[in-house]
Amino acid sequence: MNTSNIGPSIMKERIKKMAGEIKEELVSIRQDIHSHPELSFQEERTASLVEDYLKQLGLKPQRMAGTGVWAMIEGKGENKRTVALRADLDALPIEEKNEKPYKSQNKGVMHACGHDVHTTSLLGAAKILVSMKDELKGDVKLIFQPGEEKLPGGASLLIKEGILENPKVDAIIGQHVMPFIHTGNVGFRKGLYMASTDEIYITIHGKGGHGAMPHLCIDPVAISAQVIIALQQVVSRRAKPILPTVLSFGKINSDGGATNVIPNSVSIEGTLRTLDENWRKEAKELITKVINNTAEAYGATADIRIENGYPFLKNNVELTTSMMDFAGDYLGEEHVENLDIWMAAEDFAYYSQQVPACFYRLGTRNEAKGITSAVHTNTFDIDEDALETGCGLMAWLAVKALDN
Repeated sequence: MNTSNIGPSIMKERIKKMAGEIKEELVSIRQDIHSHPELSFQEERTASLVEDYLKQLGLKPQRMAGTGVWAMIEGKGENKRTVALRADLDALPIEEKNEKPYKSQNKGVMHACGHDVHTTSLLGAAKILVSMKDELKGDVKLIFQPGEEKLPGGASLLIKEGILENPKVDAIIGQHVMPFIHTGNVGFRKGLYMASTDEIYITIHGKGGHGAMPHLCIDPVAISAQVIIALQQVVSRRAKPILPTVLSFGKINSDGGATNVIPNSVSIEGTLRTLDENWRKEAKELITKVINNTAEAYGATADIRIENGYPFLKNNVELTTSMMDFAGDYLGEEHVENLDIWMAAEDFAYYSQQVPACFYRLGTRNEAKGITSAVHTNTFDIDEDALETGCGLMAWLAVKALDN
C-alpha cells in the first residue's frame, strides 16, 4: 500500500486513535519511572528504560552527555527537514508525600516537576511516529535529556556535543506539564516566555561574640538583613518597569550562633530572574556592588559568587503560531490557551537560542480527582489522562512541522 499521499485529516485521526490505544501502556511506563526517580546526571535506570523501549520500536538509540539518549526516526520525504522533540529525565531532591502505589521508592527523590510525564509522552509519540514513518516528510530527532534541574543544564552539554547537528535540527519542540491548566488543554506563548536564572551565593564575615555585648562584635546577622533589604532596591529602583525582574533569597545560615551568641559569619543564597541579557549583566554588577558597599559600611566583608544559569527562553513567533494553530486543529481551539510570561527558568532555553523553538504546556489539573498541587511540591501528581493528549499532540506537531 502506498501511504505517501495519505491526507492530514486521516493522519490526525490515526494519531488520535493510536494515542488512545497506547494510553494504558504509557500509564504503566509513567508509574514505573515515577517510582524510580533519579537525580540530575544520575538517570542511569531511566536512560536504560528509554533505550530499551526505543530498541523495541526498531530504532537505534545512542548515549550523549552521560545519561542522555537520542534516536532518529527517518522519514521518506525528499526535503529531509529535521524536527527535534525533547523530553527531560531527571527528578528533584524532594521526599514524596503522596500515598499512591507508584510513590517514589528512592528516599528523598521525587518526580515533582513532571519529567516522568515528559519522557513517557515522548516515548508514546515515538511509537506513533514510527508506525507512520513512511509518511513523514522529513526526520524526527528524539532527545531525552539529562539534568534539566541542575546547572549547567543537560541541554547545554548536549548542544556542545552536537545534538543539534548531524543531521542539523531545523526546529525543536518541547512539552512541559502545567498543573494550572486542566487536563485536555494546552498553553502556548509566542516570543519571550521564561526567564534567565542565576544563582547567588553570599557570605557576610563579621566578628562574633556574646549577644549581650554587641558593641564588641560586628554582627553578620544584622548586616545580612540590611544586605537583603538593600538588594531589593536593585529591582524596585534600578530595573526598568518594562523589564520583569525577580530577585529572591531562599536560604540563610550562620556558622553557629544562639539566642545569646552572635556568629562570625552568615551565608545567604538566592536567585536572579530576568528577560533581558543586557539588564541581566548590569543587575549582577549592581548586586555585587550593593553587597560589598553595605557590608563595608557596617565594618564587615563579603564573599560573593554568582553562578551563571540558563538564558531566557524565547519561542520562535512563526513556529509557535503554527504550532498553536495545529494544536487547535488537533484538540479544538477552545482547548488551546494563551500563556503569560513565566518567571521560572528552563534549560530548554539553550535550544531556543540556537534554532527555532516552541516550548508549550500540557494541562494536568483535575479538581474532581484532587489533582491540584503545583510543581516542585511533595504532593505533586498528574491526571494521567494527560498522557494521551501529550503523546498524540507531540506526534501531530512533529508531522505538521515537517509538512510546513
